[in-house]
Amino acid sequence: MPGDRLMLIHSPEFQAMAARVLHVTGLTSRLNVLPFDDDAGKAALLEQILGRPLPARTTIYPPFYTDHGLNLDLAERVFINQGCTFLDYAGIRLGERVMVGPKVTFITDGHPVDPAERRLYLTGAPIDVEENVWIGAGVTILPGVSIGRDAVIAAGAVVADDVPAASLVTGPKATVRRRW
Repeated sequence: MPGDRLMLIHSPEFQAMAARVLHVTGLTSRLNVLPFDDDAGKAALLEQILGRPLPARTTIYPPFYTDHGLNLDLAERVFINQGCTFLDYAGIRLGERVMVGPKVTFITDGHPVDPAERRLYLTGAPIDVEENVWIGAGVTILPGVSIGRDAVIAAGAVVADDVPAASLVTGPKATVRRRW
């Protein structure tokens, strides 16, 4: 999984990433209109999106959204419910037996806070979710977060900081951090 990153917008790296995003958006659009029982069609499209077959007993219920796909590392027996979004350019790893509720969003990319730099760079940091974690419906997980084994993230939480193993995280986290 790539580490923390700063990418200049309009660079060759950014252009390659943007081309991948367009390609994968087309693939996920096709995936999300397949009949639910078309397991072979779903498996073939997910293999193209992820760059490899789904691991054993891993389940993804469409609609499913990702912007890159190649940096989404799913272990065995992961369950991803409907309507989830994975912005995975900086890398997302889900350990064995992770359960992801509906409409969960994983975001590894962003922009600098400084208005003068905001349109110049893309920032990113990986997300790492250890084994046997349960992520409730509507959770948002932000760049650079690690979630420890056996943790539970309650529905609607915004996870901006690391979560210790075997702990429960609840509630929104909108707090003024600084002003300019």
